[in-house]
Amino acid sequence: MFLSDIDIKKEIKAGNITIKDFDEKRLQPASYDILLGNTFIITDLHATEYIDPSKKIYGKTEEVKIDDGRKFILHPGVSIIGFSKDYFGSDKYLIEVNGKSSLARIGLLVHNSASLVNPGHYLNIALELCNLNTVPIILRPGMEVAQLTFSNLSTPPKKNYKKVGRYYNNQSNTYIPPKKKK
Repeated sequence: MFLSDIDIKKEIKAGNITIKDFDEKRLQPASYDILLGNTFIITDLHATEYIDPSKKIYGKTEEVKIDDGRKFILHPGVSIIGFSKDYFGSDKYLIEVNGKSSLARIGLLVHNSASLVNPGHYLNIALELCNLNTVPIILRPGMEVAQLTFSNLSTPPKKNYKKVGRYYNNQSNTYIPPKKKK
């Protein structure tokens, strides 16, 4: 069962859901809109010959920061990582991140696979942004880019993500970029 706007607001006030900085204007009937952040991770095409995940060979990446009010041009067929401006999480609820239909209609894919946020995971979520259109799409920090839904669990989880997470520092659950290869 998904939480309604009334329940989302009630659970934020009770401290069972964290959303920084919560803005009631972005609360939808059964979801909450999150904003695109300022940091993007792009593949350096000139330094990446190929990617072979089975051999743990990945592309060389570069972190790009875009100031508020500026734009990032996402070209057709290009896939990047962006991050939400909103920091969120819950120990009690399973959170699902979904793209906004208005952006999907113009060919912006917001995530390929990583849509679930397990209980105990607090983060600025990584968004797998891909332009499926044939023309560039302008991304701007602060634009509404995805929406969160909150689901009740049948029982409290035995494992909490704070103890099993692999990509995040267990003390702060903040993003740790991969070490750059020289």
